[in-house]
Amino acid sequence: MSNFYNELKKEWTKASPNLGVCGQLLESLKMEMVRVGFVGIKDQNGVQPQQKQQLQTSRDMLEIAIEHSIKVKDNAAFERYMTQLKMYYYDYDKFLESSPQMHKFMGLHLLYLLATNRIADFHIELERLPSALLLQNPFISPVLALENYFMEGRYNKILQAKKSMPSELYADFMDLLVNTAREEIASCMEKSYGKISQKQAASRLGLKPGGTEMSALVARRKWTLDADGNFNYADLNTRQKERVLAKDIAVHTLTYAQELEKIV
Repeated sequence: MSNFYNELKKEWTKASPNLGVCGQLLESLKMEMVRVGFVGIKDQNGVQPQQKQQLQTSRDMLEIAIEHSIKVKDNAAFERYMTQLKMYYYDYDKFLESSPQMHKFMGLHLLYLLATNRIADFHIELERLPSALLLQNPFISPVLALENYFMEGRYNKILQAKKSMPSELYADFMDLLVNTAREEIASCMEKSYGKISQKQAASRLGLKPGGTEMSALVARRKWTLDADGNFNYADLNTRQKERVLAKDIAVHTLTYAQELEKIV
């Protein structure tokens, strides 16, 4: 496994690593780990130097794998690798020195959960982190601020926060979060306005009027224009009337009465 790892480390530390080569090496490393068996700690009193080195190598490999999954935009792989990496951060923390990248990856995971609107999972992860870390760590605290903006409906703050993230790795998940925020803004606009001009709608969404992203959102949400060129939301807020036959109502009422009489 060390040969594959050394090749991966050498390629990944280049200024412009070949993502295809790194992907192949990661696959080889995973197969090798399956073949030799994942590292496990049976002796609670300590670990042998060889075991510690294996743990360190496995953790480093997973950290590279997570960065690789972000760069190739494979969110499913990101989730799998993050689940495995947390075992090394939380379960093997007493056998290994803390990873210098731990907080960056924990912040990335929190941002991913927020961006995919998994708020319950987001708060479960927060419970595992010390309060001092939440308020002071430069990788964690910005994500908490984003969560506050999201819950308070201050979506404009989310649109402005993309440039102030602590790592370039946060960019893709910020794009995902911005899209989620825009969908929430669009939903609020549909319920708050009967109609709105195209320029105002684009301004509230932080998009260019008539641009590609704006056109895609309009098509996705099936917005229509009225005679004056405004987006008309009246039809979106109108519920179709449902007709229920009097006979069906009578049958359900009598059935309910019969069942109630049996209980009494």
